Order: sequence, then C-alpha cells, then structure tokens
Amino acid sequence: MTSPTLGDRILTMDQDKLLREQLVNFLKGGHAHMDLDEAVKDYPAIDINKKFPNGTYSAGDLLEHIRRTQADILNFIINPKYKDLQWPRDYWPDPKQKATEKDWKKTVSDFKKDLGQLVDIINDPNTNLNAKIKWGSGQTILREVLLVIDHNSYHFGEFAIMRQAMNNW
Repeated sequence: MTSPTLGDRILTMDQDKLLREQLVNFLKGGHAHMDLDEAVKDYPAIDINKKFPNGTYSAGDLLEHIRRTQADILNFIINPKYKDLQWPRDYWPDPKQKATEKDWKKTVSDFKKDLGQLVDIINDPNTNLNAKIKWGSGQTILREVLLVIDHNSYHFGEFAIMRQAMNNW
C-alpha cells in the first residue's frame, strides 16, 4: 500500500488518521455544525409540508433534498456505473407531493444509513482519499466528502433558520 498523500506531500500514518477523524467529525456534525438529529428534534409533524415565510419549499422538501444530494454523492463515489442526475428535478421532491410522517422518518433513516456508508469509506485505511474516482472527471473521494460536509452544513443551517421563522423550534 502506498503512503497517503495530500497534494505532493506524503502524510504520516498519524496525519492520515487525524485527517480521517476530522472528516468523520465534520460529516457527523457537532462542534460548529448542527447535525441532523438536532435539526429535526421534536419537529412538529403538522409543519412538515408548510412552506416557511417567503419560501418556496417545506421542511420535508428540504430534508429530502439533503438526503437525495448526499445519496447521489455517495453513489458517485462507489458506483462505476454512476449516471448524472438531472438538476433540479432529481435533487428535490415533486412540489405537488406531500410528505407523510412515515416519509419523514424514512428520509431521516436513509440519510443516516448513507452517512454511515460515507463514514465507513473514510475510516477504511485502504481508501485512498486523494485517488481520482475512475469514472469521474478528476474528482477525488476527499473532494466529494468535503462537498457532502459543505452541502449538509449549509442546509442544516438553513433548516435552523426555517424553524426559527416558523416558530416551531
């Protein structure tokens, strides 16, 4: 096995372990980032389909968007037969469709399952975080994990603002 690298610099085993630990910490949330459990804790089922003030989508829509995007990035990382999704159609639920409490719980469960797979990929010492994804156009696993971290953090922050605006926190 070759030594992990960061650019042209070879990482020591301790540095590689630390990088993986930090990526997992950011993925799971906490520290400076709210996690999924905190975002959805005690969310009133009656508000799942309500659009926030001056908004165009509901909490159910936003939660499903976060899940779909994370699932798509995971699929890109692991699936050599990956096919691009259509933006925005495939990344957001149909605005005419209303989520049920069961849908909400499934979205949360599926998000956590996919997050667990990402964590497993990162924690696998045989995963070269800097290797280009063969079916991509130059992307690396590290880049894709950072994209998930960024996307989830952004939208969980949005979720918190949505809850404040709807006074259901």
